[in-house]
Amino acid sequence: MPRVVLSDNICRLLAGGAVELEVAATSVRRLITELEARFPGLGRQVEQRMAVAIDGVIYQDATGVQLAEASEIVLIPKIGGG
Repeated sequence: MPRVVLSDNICRLLAGGAVELEVAATSVRRLITELEARFPGLGRQVEQRMAVAIDGVIYQDATGVQLAEASEIVLIPKIGGG
């Protein structure tokens, strides 16, 4: 099952203090849906404010990316530009 690492304090608060989670998902889109169902507000936070690193590759928009059973997903705050 893919493992999700929450590197952001807001995500951790929304997840009840968890730092890591296992989520049964085969895509980032499904991952976001599952996170929102388990921890209301977390899926929305991920969609709007987080970049997603999957097995070491960082995506600014990863919604269509497929996940492997052993994937490690790290949620990190998006970097704002100016």
